Amino acid sequence: MRPPLPRLGHPSMKRLLFVLSIAVTAAAHAEIVDQTLANGMRVIVKTDRRAPVAVSQVWYRAGSMDESYGTTGVAHVLEHMMFKGTPEVPAGEFSRRIAAAGGRENAFTSRDHTAYFQTLQKDRLELALKLEADRMAHLVLSADEFAKEIQVVMEERRLRTEDSAQGLLYEGLMASAFQAHPYRHPVIGWMNDLKNMSVDDARAWYQRWYAPNNATLVVAGDVDPTQVFAWAQQYFGPLAARPLPLRKPQHEPEQNGARQVTVKAPAKQPVVALAWQAPTLTDAEKDSDPYALEILAGVLDGHASARLNQSLVREKRLATEASAGYDAVSRGPALFMVDATPAEGHTVAELEAALKQEIARIVKDGVDEKELARVKAQVLASQVYQQDSLFYQAMLIGEWTTAGLDYRARDIRFRKLREVTAEQVRAVAAKYLVDSTLTVAQLDPQPLDSNKPAKRGFGGRHAN
Repeated sequence: MRPPLPRLGHPSMKRLLFVLSIAVTAAAHAEIVDQTLANGMRVIVKTDRRAPVAVSQVWYRAGSMDESYGTTGVAHVLEHMMFKGTPEVPAGEFSRRIAAAGGRENAFTSRDHTAYFQTLQKDRLELALKLEADRMAHLVLSADEFAKEIQVVMEERRLRTEDSAQGLLYEGLMASAFQAHPYRHPVIGWMNDLKNMSVDDARAWYQRWYAPNNATLVVAGDVDPTQVFAWAQQYFGPLAARPLPLRKPQHEPEQNGARQVTVKAPAKQPVVALAWQAPTLTDAEKDSDPYALEILAGVLDGHASARLNQSLVREKRLATEASAGYDAVSRGPALFMVDATPAEGHTVAELEAALKQEIARIVKDGVDEKELARVKAQVLASQVYQQDSLFYQAMLIGEWTTAGLDYRARDIRFRKLREVTAEQVRAVAAKYLVDSTLTVAQLDPQPLDSNKPAKRGFGGRHAN
């Protein structure tokens, strides 16, 4: 755990803000080279020579939001199947070869994208690129392997959602907050769709989206960009581009009234979650509200003296925990969310009212300059600390690129966060955190079954 940031007024606070500014400026001048192959595949290389390590990530702009009714979960299922081999690399051999080279690999599926990654010594990077190019074009999708893997995915859903009260609560919240947009579907898919999925569904998904012109290769580490581009051309360059399906606009209709959902599930404690419709980042320079919402989330949560923890947990003792979150970078609509668990003797109704009161207090009284400076320092520090990780450096580039944003505009983001004013924070709370765009989800805890055997940890690949 990192040491806590100094209190505002502490002599080192100004030095901290200065150091953060210098660190952000240095990050802006890191070497990033960006090229596009003739087949449409984008290759982005970020040089970081602090260790003889390379991170390789292949991002496909295809996630659960691109699925159709009846085949929810297919993006994640195909992620599992991508490790089932090609004519040149038999099932399981991909992972064995990376491990034999001293590397680590995995993959994840989200609503917006699917990504595959490896971390290796820099002199083994070529192996990762060769293997990824092979399975981009030559994956073997057998009915027998699919029949086994779909059972693994269904068990993953049982463990992470159906046997998880909070997993069910979040699933219910998303299905209520979004009425038309495919974000209402869980990434892992509805169980009925998984039960009725076939290898042909997975094959159709692979053929539809797994093309070089729908992919971005991101490499970060102690690498020579010229050599990386040469390898990318050697292994990915010969793969033919394919026509991609037309992506029709998918807009969530305007919400005109509060929604509420109650989820009954075995659990020890109730939980209440509030989610408001919120804007996403579309123009890094011109937008302002997303930055103010990010600072607002920091005012409410993110450190020991944040509003929710200070007021609801420590002072009023209404909650055992409370949090807030907002992510402006996505292909679809965003939500600003807060959630909390009531302390013993208190109800979710009391806690929901208290959460709304904290929002109303910001709208009425605003945020003072000292608190704003402290929150900005916290938010900027978390961004700078993320740059310590090669993997996360590549992740940020991949996320921004697949969301349709210019990753170079991340440098603008730091400046825009520093420029957020107290009035902007108050204004976005008043504008977006209103009942007409609110969805409330409550977990109604049911008795735990003491006779039910405990589930063992799931060892499969994870869907984000």
